[in-house]
Amino acid sequence: MVREDKRKVTEDGFWIYNDLPKAFATAERTGKPMLVVLRCIPCHECVKLDDDLVDKDPVIRPLLDQYVCVRQVSTNGLDLELFQYDTDQSFAVFILNADRTIYGRFGTRSHRTDWLGDVSLEGLAEALKGGLNLHRGYPQNRAEVAGKRGGKPEVSSPEKYPSLAEKFTDRLNYKGDVAKSCIHCHQIGEAQRSYYWNSGKPIPEQIIFPYPHPKTLGLILDPKQKATVKSVLPGSVAASSGLVTGDVITSFNGQTPLSIADVQWVLHQTPADGGRIPISIQRDGRSELKSLVLPQGWRQSGDLSWRATSWSYRRMLTGGMRLTTLEPETRRKLGLGEKQMGLLVQHLGQYGAHAAAKRAGLKQGDVLINYDGRIDLATESLLFSHGINRHHAGDTVRVTVLRGNNKKEFNLPIQL
Repeated sequence: MVREDKRKVTEDGFWIYNDLPKAFATAERTGKPMLVVLRCIPCHECVKLDDDLVDKDPVIRPLLDQYVCVRQVSTNGLDLELFQYDTDQSFAVFILNADRTIYGRFGTRSHRTDWLGDVSLEGLAEALKGGLNLHRGYPQNRAEVAGKRGGKPEVSSPEKYPSLAEKFTDRLNYKGDVAKSCIHCHQIGEAQRSYYWNSGKPIPEQIIFPYPHPKTLGLILDPKQKATVKSVLPGSVAASSGLVTGDVITSFNGQTPLSIADVQWVLHQTPADGGRIPISIQRDGRSELKSLVLPQGWRQSGDLSWRATSWSYRRMLTGGMRLTTLEPETRRKLGLGEKQMGLLVQHLGQYGAHAAAKRAGLKQGDVLINYDGRIDLATESLLFSHGINRHHAGDTVRVTVLRGNNKKEFNLPIQL
C-alpha cells in the first residue's frame, strides 16, 4: 500500500510527496501558502476523506491550486517543534507560510471509526479559504496567528525519543520493509508518555488528556464550517459561558480559527487547573465578547478510550483489560449506587504484558467496582488518570470485581 501510494501520487504530479524541504523552497519561490497533509496510508477510515481530496473535488481543487500541496506519509524526521498536533489522528492538515508561521490546522477525531461529526469536505474547503485570507493579510495580521505554534518538545523529531531511537531512523526505507520503517503518528504519543513514565516522572495532564474535544465542554461545532456553534448542551461549560446555537467564533484566545482543530489547539494549550478563554463571536450580525470559563480538572471529562494510544495505558495500568461503563439498567440490577464505579471487563488481553490481568485471574464479563481503593472512578479515562498520577512501574494495585453474585479481589501489576 505504501509503495503503491507513492507511485500513484508521484505519477499524478500534483502533490509534493514526502519532501518538506522541497515544499518550503517552492513556497518561498512562488509566494504561495503551504498545505501539508499528514496521512497514514494503512488507515482505511481517513482514506474516505483523503481520496476525495486527491481525486480533485470540484470545490476543493481550485483552492488547492492556490497552495503548495504536500503529502507527508511518515513522521520520520518530522520537525516536532513546528508540527504539533493530536497524534491519535491519522489524517492531520497544516496550513502555513514558507517562513513556518502556522495559519491553522484541520482534522479532528473523537471516535475510532466515525468521523461524521468531526470533519467534512465542506469544512476543509472553509479552512482552505480561511488560510488564503490569512495569507493575503500576512504579516500585518501576525498577532492573529502567533499563538498557533507551540513551545519546544522533549525531542526535536520522533526517532529521537528513547523508546523509538533503536527501532527507527529519520527516513523511510524503501529498499527494505518500508511499512515497518515508518513511525506512525500514535507512536509519537506513546513515546512521549514513555519518556516520562519510564524515567519515573509524572506525565503532565496535558499529555494524558491531549487536544480536548469542544464537545466535552458541551460545545458542538458544525464540521461543515470553520467554527460555528451547531448546538450547546444544557448545563455545560459552554452554556454557562453564554454561547448559543448559531454563534460564529471569529477569535478564540486571540487566534482566528479555521476549523474545530484550531479550537482544540487553544484548549490543548490551556492549563489543566482551569482558566478563562476570551472569545469573539458574531451573533445576528453583531460582534460580541464572551469568555469560556474552564473549571479545575476540566480536562478529565475527555474520553481516552477511542484513542489508539489508550492500549498502552491498558498495558501499563489494567493488565490489558478494556473497560466500558455499564448501562444504567445493568447498574440497577447489580445494585450499584449512584457514585459507585461499575466498569465492565469487555476485553481481556491474551498475550505478553497485555495478558497480566488474565494471569492474575480476572475474566471477561467481570465488573470492576474498586481500583486501588477508589470506588468513584466512573470511566476508564478517570482510572487511567488515577493510575498514572499515583503509581510507577513495579507497583501493585488491588482491584475488586463482581463476578455473578460474588465479590472477588485480585492484585494487578503496574507495568512499563
